[in-house]
Amino acid sequence: MGAQIAVPAPLRNSALLGLGVHRPERIVTNDEICEQIDSSDEWIQSRSGIKERRFAKQHPEESVVDMATSSAEQALAAAGLTGAQIDTVIVATSTYPFQTPQSAALVADRIGTGGAAALDIAAGCAGFCYALGVASDLVRAGSAEHVLVVGVERMSDTTEPTDRSVRFIFGDGAGAVVVGPSDEVGIGPTVWGSDGSQANAIRQEPDWVDFANNPDQKRPWIIMEGTAVFRWAAFEMSKFARQIADKAGVALEDLDAFVPHQANLRINDVIVKQLELPETVAVADDIIETGNTSAASIPLAMEKMLRTGQVETGSTALLLAFGAGLSYAGQVVKMPPLAK
Repeated sequence: MGAQIAVPAPLRNSALLGLGVHRPERIVTNDEICEQIDSSDEWIQSRSGIKERRFAKQHPEESVVDMATSSAEQALAAAGLTGAQIDTVIVATSTYPFQTPQSAALVADRIGTGGAAALDIAAGCAGFCYALGVASDLVRAGSAEHVLVVGVERMSDTTEPTDRSVRFIFGDGAGAVVVGPSDEVGIGPTVWGSDGSQANAIRQEPDWVDFANNPDQKRPWIIMEGTAVFRWAAFEMSKFARQIADKAGVALEDLDAFVPHQANLRINDVIVKQLELPETVAVADDIIETGNTSAASIPLAMEKMLRTGQVETGSTALLLAFGAGLSYAGQVVKMPPLAK
């Protein structure tokens, strides 16, 4: 019959122990963006709600790994932990420029983990919530004690500067959280999924192999079918938000905050209206100053809400991320502390 295999029992609770972010210093206004696209500040704000975004320094400065490490160090400080206490690092990103080695291994080394498990997750704008779901389950099952989760992007590298359909939307940045065991439930069950039949709505063209074989063509850039994405997000995400709340056993009206992916202020307004959220539920609006930072969007939006006093540490928030894939993920969490 063979030897018995031991497993940790019972399952533990998990929670967000600390949050940190990295916002590049360079502020890029709509007027600057419009120097290369046929648009205006008024048009951009009316269509997206975006007033400005942050761009990282020119490559190789302020790299994906640099920004991830910066946010990770702040998250560790907020959690009162050292890098040596992290045994797993998960980085959610779609803009790390190397196929190998994974960025998480470099981040793990920089923060001094001493050899933590390290993996990257590529799930577009839903990446952070995907990674958070994995981290929570690792802690709950006893496979990890403390997991660092980072969402980080340099979208300024992947959007063509003259492409009117996408250039104004995206920005750069990073956000990180430490996930660890807790006496109380701090992270609810993850609801996630994808619709590959609509994968063409957010894509890269051409692929890198095609470009290498035909270098005279336009280099690979992110392309988005804005109308298709708007319809999918605006009219499907409220359904998934309700599933997230139901699975966590939390009524929508009992939430303190709603933190949707900062893709478009108009999309989020539609979702909030469909959910019929009361005014007592604070809604993240970081997109106004930060733009769409893809996998970094959720932690950056959480940080702004905590920093500006919209919510407090320990408040109950529903996270909902969605994007390329088309994929989505979310969970109900207790808001973490920031570094002092």
